[in-house]
Amino acid sequence: MSDATPDGDKEVNAVDPKLLEVLVCPLTKGPLVYDREHQELISEATRLAYPIREGIPILLVEEARSLDDEDAAGA
Repeated sequence: MSDATPDGDKEVNAVDPKLLEVLVCPLTKGPLVYDREHQELISEATRLAYPIREGIPILLVEEARSLDDEDAAGA
């Protein structure tokens, strides 16, 4: 799947794949999973979702969203 929009411009929120390879969770230093739809990096170990704003990952714990809250809301 391409990061280009239908008119050929690069998607503003696209994250460099090479950057994704080296980023880790600031708490566990474990891997992060890119969620393109929500523009977040997910730490499965901590159940935190770090936002990506304007293509820049915000790896601050105080900015992260708890996935446990999401699970509780769905229950």
